Amino acid sequence: MKHLLKLMDLSETEILELLNTADQLKYEKHNGIEHHHLKGKTLGMIFSKSSTRTRVSFEVGMYDLGGQALFLSSAHTQIGRGEPVEDTARVLSRYLDGIMIRTFEQEEVENLAKYGSIPIINGLTDYCHPCQVLADLMTIREHKGKLAGNKLVFIGDGNNMANSLIVGGIKTGMEVAVACPKSHQPDPEIMKWAAENGKFTCTDDIMAACKDADVLYTDVWASMGQEGEAAERKKIFEGYQINSEVMAVAHADAMVLHCLPAHRGEEITAEVMEAHADEIFDEAENRLHAQKAVLVKLLGGDSTTDLCN
Repeated sequence: MKHLLKLMDLSETEILELLNTADQLKYEKHNGIEHHHLKGKTLGMIFSKSSTRTRVSFEVGMYDLGGQALFLSSAHTQIGRGEPVEDTARVLSRYLDGIMIRTFEQEEVENLAKYGSIPIINGLTDYCHPCQVLADLMTIREHKGKLAGNKLVFIGDGNNMANSLIVGGIKTGMEVAVACPKSHQPDPEIMKWAAENGKFTCTDDIMAACKDADVLYTDVWASMGQEGEAAERKKIFEGYQINSEVMAVAHADAMVLHCLPAHRGEEITAEVMEAHADEIFDEAENRLHAQKAVLVKLLGGDSTTDLCN
């Protein structure tokens, strides 16, 4: 594992190793045990999309690990003024120990890895969100005690979250179902891969998808950059909501996750959101621990080999 570009690049073993490391780092954090595995290391953070959880969790994560994080807004760097990504990659590789990037095109992330000589971490693209799903898998395992055998259902837009959840769920032995309008399905190649490698369904029937679910997951109907489509999307996704009726067809002990921010009354009711707040905010916290595991694995070198096993 040289980079974290998308979950499709990782094996089940690599994913589970990251989760085990995240569990250990969370235990140490909660018990005041210092873990400066990245002392003297610097992470550059390129943001073409604004953020709350991604920026704060990576900055705090690097601090906890004894390193430092450097915020790089694309609006205030040459990459935002047309400098080719291949040049940016080679320049920043001379200064930094790793780069986290939150941007639009997956190709930009892939090219940073291609032309740079340091680890690249995908903090989000329009195609996938691997860091979020590592935190999601960590949270499911915390609450359910296992990953394999659970039924994970995503409800809403077949977006970057759906793409990464499908891959992460199938690779760790879960059954995955997606409930979405036919016009907004996940990436066709990912769905084809999922059908060939696990138990996967995609349907516009939300009740059929959610029947006997162990984990219900949703995201906003209009993601960042789609604000102008919000009114139209409300019409398209009407009915694709986690509410009491949906919860009634899932298993009685089903958990609910949301990558946040949440729009109560749209993709999830306030009632369900508050009833499952502990799970959802454990999930948000676990962004910190899962990303620290990624940082340790990619930037830590030989000194942290044992931690990742």
